[in-house]
This record gives sequence, C-alpha cells and structure tokens, in this order.
Amino acid sequence: MPDTTDRREFLKSAAALSVLAAWPAGCATLPTLPPSPGARAKKPAVIRGAFFYPSQEVVLAGKCEDSWSAQQWSTWPGNQFRPEEQHAKFLGELRRMAAGLDVRLALEEQPLGTNAGVEAFLADIAKTKPDALLLVNFWNTFSAKIRPILDAFQGPIILYHAVGANHQLPPEPFRAAPPHVQYIHSIENWEAIERGLRAVHAKTRLAQSRLLRVSGRLTQEADDRDALLGLPIHGIPAAHFNDLFDATPVTPEMDRLARTVRRAARRVTDLESKAFLDGVRAHATVNALLERHGADAITIECLFLKHRKPCLSFALNNGALVPCGCENDLNASLSLMLGAALFGRGGFQHNPEFDTERNRYFASHCTCTTRLHGPRGPDVVYDLRPFFHQQPKSLALDVQWPAGERATLFKLQTATKTIDAWRGTVVDSPACPPTGGCATRVLLDLDGVADVCSVYAGPHPILYCGDFAKHAKVFARFYGLEIRTNA
Repeated sequence: MPDTTDRREFLKSAAALSVLAAWPAGCATLPTLPPSPGARAKKPAVIRGAFFYPSQEVVLAGKCEDSWSAQQWSTWPGNQFRPEEQHAKFLGELRRMAAGLDVRLALEEQPLGTNAGVEAFLADIAKTKPDALLLVNFWNTFSAKIRPILDAFQGPIILYHAVGANHQLPPEPFRAAPPHVQYIHSIENWEAIERGLRAVHAKTRLAQSRLLRVSGRLTQEADDRDALLGLPIHGIPAAHFNDLFDATPVTPEMDRLARTVRRAARRVTDLESKAFLDGVRAHATVNALLERHGADAITIECLFLKHRKPCLSFALNNGALVPCGCENDLNASLSLMLGAALFGRGGFQHNPEFDTERNRYFASHCTCTTRLHGPRGPDVVYDLRPFFHQQPKSLALDVQWPAGERATLFKLQTATKTIDAWRGTVVDSPACPPTGGCATRVLLDLDGVADVCSVYAGPHPILYCGDFAKHAKVFARFYGLEIRTNA
C-alpha cells in the first residue's frame, strides 16, 4: 500500500478491508497497513538543544571565554574545523533523523559560548521543562561550560562531543556521566545520535498509546495502566471478538485479499480455502476492535479460538508497526510496542528453545511478519501452513529468515524493570521436520554467549531482524532500567 494512505480514513468499518485487498493480481509482496488503525494523535517530545563553540571573530578579538583568550588561540579542533559549517551539517542530519519520530527539536539559533548564555539556557530549561536535551560540543575548553547542565537537568541528555574537539582523554565527568546522559565521543556518528532520539521518541509514544487486551477471563470491560511506561490498558471479554468475527461476512474485497496472500506465498501446505477466508475475517475483526477502542496495539487470548485465530492479522499488523501480541501476554505485548517505536520494525513473538550441543537459540511461533526489515522493506520468502497445535487447520505463516542477517533477541519485563537485548546472527529457518514447534522457526548464533540457556527470560520474548541491542541500552540508561545484553 502506498505510504500516502491517511490512517484516519482507514478502516472505518470492517468493510474498509477493501483498501488492503486492492492490490494487483500476482503482486509479489503482502499488503501493509498505515501506522495504526485506531491510533490517536500523539504530542511530540520536546528536545531542547544547543551547540557549543565560539565564532572565529570572538577568538581573534581575544574575547573567547577560555584560558587561551589572551593568545587569540583556537584550541582543539583548531581554526580549520569550520564549526559553523559543521553546525549546519548537523542540523540537516538531525532533521533527517527526527522525521517520522514523535520529537520536536527546539535548538538554540546561535551557538553558546559564554557563561551568561549557558545560564540563560539553564533558566529556560527550568521554566519550560523539556523532555530531553541535545548538547553538541565543538570546542575543547567549553566542556567545562556543559557540566552545570548535566547536573541541573535530570531527564535524558544526548551529549555529542566531536573527536578532535577534545585534547587527551575525554573529560572524566563525561566518561563517567550519570545514567541519564548518553555520551557520544565520535566522528559524525549519526547512528548513535539517532539511538538517543529514538529512545526519547519511544518513551513519548508509549506513554500516549493504548493497549487493548482481549481476555476470556473477563466478563465486562475493565481499565488498567502500566506503571512503568504509563500507558493505559483496556480489557474486553473474548466474547466481543468472537461475536464480531461471527457477524463479519466475507466480502469480495476480503476474498481478494485472501487470494493475494495465497498467491504471494512460495508454497501452501494442507490448507483449504476456508482457512484463508477465516484469516481475513479475523484481520477485519482485529482492526475493527482497534478502531472501536482507539487502541494502538492489541493482545488476544488466542490459543483456543479455533478457526478464529488471528495469526495472519498479527503478521500483517506487526509488519506495519501495529503491535499485536499473542496469548494475552502483557510483557510480550509491551515489548512489541516498545520495539516498534524504538527499532522501527515489527517483532516476532515466539517461544524459545535451545540446541545445547551447538549452543544455538531456536525461536518458534505462528505470527511472524514477512516485513522483517520494516514496513517499507520488501517481504521475505514465506510459506503458508496450518497452525501446529489445534484443529481445525487455521492459517499461519512459515516465514524464512535470511541466513547471515543480524538479529536482536529482546524482552521488556515491567515488574522487574529489566530489558533483555541479545545480538546474534541468523543461521537459517530450519525445516519441520526435523525441527518442531510452530509455523515459523528461526535458529540463531548469539554473540559471545557461552551458555545459550543463560539468556532465557521466560516465555514469549521478541526477535527482531537487525542489530538493535545498543538502542535498548540507551533506552534502559535514560529511563532507569536494568539490562542484560552482550552488546
């Protein structure tokens, strides 16, 4: 689907599934959704920022506020660094990185080079209370001017210190900065800066998001809130899902979607036409509930829904960054929500297993997205086969993870305020048989882990295609979480 789709025009009813189905016959990729069918508008995080350096005119006039002023001396990075040009380059990269994130960069128009300027900046921060700071230091002796800001502001701080804008070891107050400071001492390291921006974006987005839980244990609607992330959680009885599914007819547009999904598969094993139609009916039901309840994400107690299982819907939605968690697992669903915002990719909720002879990690479940590289990336190869554990034979995706690609094993556990983030490499997607489990199966080598069983963090961790462990480290640092990682 083109990226220009207006999400608020999408899915006003289950019949609006026709938008998804309007793909040409023989299309090589699965249709995707706009960012979230039921999502409400989000307020961006405000990130205040400043660049630190003097103009060459100030230096040559002997007015620079440092110990070299009498000599009209340009300390490191020297008088050929051209900080104004670097400033402009950084601004362009920052605009690029911030595009599409829930952040608003409010940067000082002029660089800060005086103690009075720093004091005014601090006073404004105290008054406006931004969500985070971005400080860029281009001048060796100005590191001392930044230290009071680190002490005064207790929220997340991205502190970028250009290599060559320092002399000898980096300042110890920066190297041993408190946990809310991400100190980046590097050469035009846009990736590191973006990790900081994404961490602030993710926390802001989740605090304004809503999770819908569909539970067979509920007899009426109920509200809750996650204490760690601050997001509201709305619960509804499973009967609401079942009744809506049963009342959803198969429209011609839904039939076209089912045929599109089937044609794009490499192979189809042991599935009847009814399984495809039930799959798109479940998809319509999931998205109608998201729309009805104004939710950004959903988790369903889905194991015993029989023909109503939403495996196809969850695969499509997760690929479009609409987090959908299996089995009404709260930690797994919150992990999917955090990963979608922090990494910009859909995750694969799975059950873990272990090849202890080869020290390899095995992930298996039934709702893996085919958009492993993000909503604008291509679909990877996939097969279609029945869900492994229950009759009737409902549709599930057997997604083939690309061998040799980097991957991240991830899980957020809110009760203990911990994150697991383990980086590794995909070995392959082993066939069934000889392996079992469920429809999608992935085998991994985890970097430097002596005993693969030591990474176990309970059921339903999330696997992401791509190396995002450092993203998780920055998020944990900013927001006071413990982290287990090999990054």
